[in-house]
Amino acid sequence: REREDADFASVWRIMMERLQKIIAARGLCSRRQAEKWIEEGRVRVNGNTAHLGDTADVTEDVIEVDGKRLPKAGKKLYLMLNKPRGYVTTLSDEKGRKNAAELVSGCGVRVYPVGRLDMDSEGLLLFTNDGEFANLMMHPKHEVDKVYRVWVTNFAPEKLEALAEPIELDGYMIKKPRVKPVRMEPTRAIIDVTIHEGRNRQVRRMCQAAGLEVARLKRISEGALRLGELKTGCWRELEPREIELLLKD
Repeated sequence: REREDADFASVWRIMMERLQKIIAARGLCSRRQAEKWIEEGRVRVNGNTAHLGDTADVTEDVIEVDGKRLPKAGKKLYLMLNKPRGYVTTLSDEKGRKNAAELVSGCGVRVYPVGRLDMDSEGLLLFTNDGEFANLMMHPKHEVDKVYRVWVTNFAPEKLEALAEPIELDGYMIKKPRVKPVRMEPTRAIIDVTIHEGRNRQVRRMCQAAGLEVARLKRISEGALRLGELKTGCWRELEPREIELLLKD
């Protein structure tokens, strides 16, 4: 009898999952965003307002976000977009600016961006409805190398050394970046900068600290993933091997 009770308790624990994990797995948002929704009182379980740390059984409990029941689990999708300049990557923008999510709306399911590219930047941007994947990719411990191609003015060769030095941003000392000149002219240059973090406008702020002015900034790779010849404003699904390599990085 005790063994049966223990087995039942074990199965019950497996069925019960953290609410933020359940919401993220259904493709509504990342786990971090789901935690914010719970804290804001937007999530209810069986009619009761949920709290951070609550668990639920997706097979038995009624889970609602903003009064709407969670969608059923569907196909997990992983996309790469070549984001144009002039598009924001937030899911909602009070200023009514163009949103990068509009460019992938034809994929057939609701997806959201994995990380960000600021409005004036372009290039590789991932989208998914897999909350666990998004959570892993954005976690500080999952340091995926990101390469940015930067067109700069006010250039001088000695500024490359300054750009390659780690600096403090928002109270955090970034890791030493890799800097590779692609083309150098007397006052202009094209430089590939590899960073390991994703601080707000990090590459732009690094260039500013080195005395360089950014004319154009494009993310060309993330981990083993390359933007390649994907046209601006277009997207494609990731191949299984690409997803596997991203998770290994």
